[in-house]
Amino acid sequence: MVSPITQPPVLRNYIGGSWCRADASDTLEVRNPATDEVLALVPLSNARDIEAAVASAATAFPGWRATPPQERVRYLFKLRVLLDEQREELARLITTDMGKTLDDARGEVQRGLENVETACGIPSLMMGYGLEDGAARGIDEEVIYQPLGVCAAITPFNFPFMIAFWFWPYAIACGNTFIVKPSEQDPLVQQRVFELIDQVGFPPGVINLVNGGKEAVNALLDHPQIKAISFVGSTQTAAYVYARAAAQGKRVQASGGAKNAIVVMPDADLDSHLGTIMNSCFGAAGQRCLANSLIMPVGEAHARTRLRLSEAAARLHLGNGLEPGVDMGPVVSAQARERIVAAISQGIAEGAQLALDGRHVSVPAYPHGYFVGPTILDEVRPSMRVYQEEIFGPVVSIAPVASLDEAITLINAGDYGNAASIFTDSGAAAREFRYRVEVGNVGINIGVAAPMAYFPFSGTKRSFFGTLHPQGRDAVRFFTESKVVISRWGSDGSSRVSGIGR
Repeated sequence: MVSPITQPPVLRNYIGGSWCRADASDTLEVRNPATDEVLALVPLSNARDIEAAVASAATAFPGWRATPPQERVRYLFKLRVLLDEQREELARLITTDMGKTLDDARGEVQRGLENVETACGIPSLMMGYGLEDGAARGIDEEVIYQPLGVCAAITPFNFPFMIAFWFWPYAIACGNTFIVKPSEQDPLVQQRVFELIDQVGFPPGVINLVNGGKEAVNALLDHPQIKAISFVGSTQTAAYVYARAAAQGKRVQASGGAKNAIVVMPDADLDSHLGTIMNSCFGAAGQRCLANSLIMPVGEAHARTRLRLSEAAARLHLGNGLEPGVDMGPVVSAQARERIVAAISQGIAEGAQLALDGRHVSVPAYPHGYFVGPTILDEVRPSMRVYQEEIFGPVVSIAPVASLDEAITLINAGDYGNAASIFTDSGAAAREFRYRVEVGNVGINIGVAAPMAYFPFSGTKRSFFGTLHPQGRDAVRFFTESKVVISRWGSDGSSRVSGIGR
């Protein structure tokens, strides 16, 4: 007897406190990047699905806004407990759906939890300020912060759990209502997150989930009732999101791509720092917005850096990220693998020296996985595409420089400004680097300069479009409107009105 073929489940949207089928008929396959197994079908929601989510969020907004902040964050406290209880399941979902190792996924869950914890401090973070007799004698002046309304986030594949938490916990804690549109490439962990959100019992419409692709994104960007858009993705798409949403009068924070550099000074202790440099280059198979894909060894540090990095990278064990002992998993899709391999070949054609080749790596236990091995290109010049463009894979370009001044000048001449790190034992070199380098996140003997949740995740130039960044106080300011109140009262506490306009 032939067993019936099991059809993969079609994911649902979460709107108005209930799970519902998307209006769209088109779906995409969600595949395990280590095995090529179809895990689910994600619906490509359309403008009608977005309209339903916005209507639900808009209906919920007046009541949610009127809820005191200390009551709003009680829901977040409950969610934090549930997320903590399910952290291992969530990490395994991330690995299964996106490909990063289980340790990487556990770290991602922890970072998401930290954002929920920080958002729980909203009663303090939203506090305004004022002065008695601040404007003139007998006239008080103060600033208060009020929510915007309906807000939305469009999140990327590389951190399918964490990045959504950069946005919505702060937004709803401030009194807004929210719509999350996760990446269509790996939406499974957000399905589980919203099951936990449903258990918490937020008022219907406060937090909503809509799956989809470009049509759903454009509907979010264009909808007149959405007041703010948060986005993380490629620079090309970030620029598009910023321009289209800002043209509609929305507040926008759009984080784009990066070409993050590590400067290795001759005095750097590579024995101490090799592990953190390797993690920054090859963690999550290089699919991080803070991944360091450009290494600038200064002077005599070049030969030593190339040798040590190549030896360490060659020892990395590739495989399914769920298995113990695996150092690097697959990239997210077959298309991503093809793009990364093509970029490596382009770099070689342009004259880069191949120190380590990961284009034809084999993982026998997973012959259908989307694997690219760690790759190192040496003698990379600023004129090459592998120097200029974000590859978003396990590819490192070594561009030797003669001095720290040359390294800083080259970094500042680039289009991106997400992050840069220096490895040195010299306090003077570190201070010059942090003072002069034009990036938003700076690491000193730190490979991945990832800010904690109570600091902003900064970025400059074409790595960020907007003004206020994700996380911490920047997030609070982004999701609120400041209002200045100037008042004059009689000395007995009663209002003294002597005419309209006075």
